[in-house]
Amino acid sequence: MAAAIRSKSQGFDVTLIDRGHQLGGKACVYEREGFRHDGGPTVITAPFLLEELFELMGESLQDHLELIPLNPWYRFTFKDGSEFNYGGTIENTLDEIRKFNGSDVEGYKALLSRSQQLFDTGFTKLSAEPFDHFLKMLRQIPDLISLRAYQSVWGLVSHHLKDDHLRRAFSIQPLLVGGNPFDTTCIYSLIHYLERKWGIFFPRGGTGAVVAALEALMRRHDIKIRLSEEVEKILVRQGRAEGVLLRSGEEVRSDIVVANSDAPYLYTHMVDKEMTGWSARLKVRASKYSMGLFVLYFGTLQKYPELAHHTIWMGDRYESLLDDIFNKQILPEDFSLYIHRPTATDPSFAPEGCDSFYVLCPVPNLQSGVDWKEEGLRLQERIVKSLDETIMPGLKDCITAVFFKTPEDFRDDHLSLHGAAFSIAPIFTQSAWFRFHNKAEGIENLYLVGAGCHPGAGLPGVLCSAKVFHELIRREDS
Repeated sequence: MAAAIRSKSQGFDVTLIDRGHQLGGKACVYEREGFRHDGGPTVITAPFLLEELFELMGESLQDHLELIPLNPWYRFTFKDGSEFNYGGTIENTLDEIRKFNGSDVEGYKALLSRSQQLFDTGFTKLSAEPFDHFLKMLRQIPDLISLRAYQSVWGLVSHHLKDDHLRRAFSIQPLLVGGNPFDTTCIYSLIHYLERKWGIFFPRGGTGAVVAALEALMRRHDIKIRLSEEVEKILVRQGRAEGVLLRSGEEVRSDIVVANSDAPYLYTHMVDKEMTGWSARLKVRASKYSMGLFVLYFGTLQKYPELAHHTIWMGDRYESLLDDIFNKQILPEDFSLYIHRPTATDPSFAPEGCDSFYVLCPVPNLQSGVDWKEEGLRLQERIVKSLDETIMPGLKDCITAVFFKTPEDFRDDHLSLHGAAFSIAPIFTQSAWFRFHNKAEGIENLYLVGAGCHPGAGLPGVLCSAKVFHELIRREDS
């Protein structure tokens, strides 16, 4: 959607083709028995990336969407009953840190300073910069070495913080973009400063309201939208993309093609192998993929006002749990959970006197061989039982309108290879030039946006991928 708007702003006649019955991809909306659920992303960070899209069309985001600041941003609850509220001012955060370990106050300040350095390079300088030539990557090596980008997020956080609760709380960010904190490059620690710089917001009406606002913007500016139509192949002739072939058999011709499909799926299913550049073929074979997600959606017939908008419920294990999920590819009996309660901010998500929830549980992707037809209901029961016995007493008696998504749904609904919820993992050797390029490898006039290409997953990353595409075609037009 961002790429379509940016293309229109440059004078292109734009047609957006989407296999879904609604726009937004993973940012879809579900309605069940009066309860509404955002299908995927739940917060807005770096809101200027959305503001830019409206400004390109001569409009203002504020006229079409209300962004509500959250406080706290996240509440962490630990097995020993302790809680850590993250968000608000720096002093608020320092006060929370003092509850666990006063000596970590200075460590957090140093961590935030390091995060700003990573932000200045990784986000400000590089997130919207194309990495289509290896020479460009070579030029960044001195900066990346000086920032110790080879270090993991966990390694960086552990260097500055000593309390185990705080180490866990400040190292979970890679999980929000599909990475293991023990493997993910510490570049992703820039998220700390990004959150601090702009804050964290919830759109009134949810992420679905963002999609609706963008769709209305596109329609006002004559971008053609074709829903429930699936692109089967990219039409390529003499090494140049000339349009797309729909599953219906229709051919849609175009000067350029922009694909936001999962990059590994694109190169394995939507273009012929012999047309693909060697680097893309190598990446498909060698890539390490993100974890999968089990997402449980439900309503409750009572309210849970003590729960924050976002609660991160931490289980006993951390490193070994993530090792099971990412490396051993087994489905553990235990878990940690990300709990979204949008009704804490916007009561319209549920009938009066009720709450709406989704609970996100990291699980192995489909390379694990887990039988989700059998394990889905079992995992649902374990999650509900654990929440009922801890932070949501009485849940078993008031839960309603329950359904879930597994990695199989991410594979089938979103064409994510191996059901990996965030495409390839954000490790150092799959970042920048090593990630799938925004200018297709081996095929002219084909461009990639979305989670699998540079700069990566998450709403800021996906929106920045459209900026990279915008810069590429701007340079080619000049």
